[in-house]
Amino acid sequence: MSAAQPQVVRYADAAELADHAAARLLATLIELQADGHVVQVCLTGGRIAHAVYALLGEQVSDSALDPTRLELWWGDERFVPTGDPERNAGPTLALLAGHFPLDPSRTHPMPSADGVIDAAASAATYAKELGDTRFDLCLLGLGPDGHVASIFPNHPSSEPTTQPVIGVSDAPKPPPERISLTIPTLNESSQVWFLVSGTEKSNALSRSLAGDTSLPAGRVAGRDRTLWLVDQAAASELPYFDCVQ
Repeated sequence: MSAAQPQVVRYADAAELADHAAARLLATLIELQADGHVVQVCLTGGRIAHAVYALLGEQVSDSALDPTRLELWWGDERFVPTGDPERNAGPTLALLAGHFPLDPSRTHPMPSADGVIDAAASAATYAKELGDTRFDLCLLGLGPDGHVASIFPNHPSSEPTTQPVIGVSDAPKPPPERISLTIPTLNESSQVWFLVSGTEKSNALSRSLAGDTSLPAGRVAGRDRTLWLVDQAAASELPYFDCVQ
């Protein structure tokens, strides 16, 4: 894990969090593209993330961002059929593609359960596709139980592994079958950004920032930067001086 101290930025509410996170994300992606390389981005699902993607999409056309130099990956996925609204990739792609073109060759949703019954085999397929890719920027959410991606506390998914991607069975949160990047893979990211909103996340947020390794989120950090973008409700158990605005 990175030796860099995590940075916590607190916003008044979820709307302000989404607005500022989208602006920060756009500026960071433009900066990462400055040397001409293709930026490797790992996306997450969830309410706040989707709000950020919608706002990002609205801002791209008037910016210096080159969408053709974005390579999109996912941190986890619900192992359900392609058209299932529970999938993370579908809503995200719909939000982004409504504002700018996506290169199919640089868009990597995790496998769906269409005609496939084995999440573990699909995870192995995604691991081959991922190869030695390392993310410039990885976006993550946080569960009230401290789970991150589909790595859950006190569950086989959180056991140590050398695998980059795993199939998750009997997840404590529905749907039970999932695919997830593992903590070692997440920790290879140059930057990790957590997007956290809501009072129900406050205890997990406080414990994760304190380095509670019993929570998967407490074991995740970027190699160069770890940024927690949180709203006031989620930060209610943090000392105010631990946050900046």
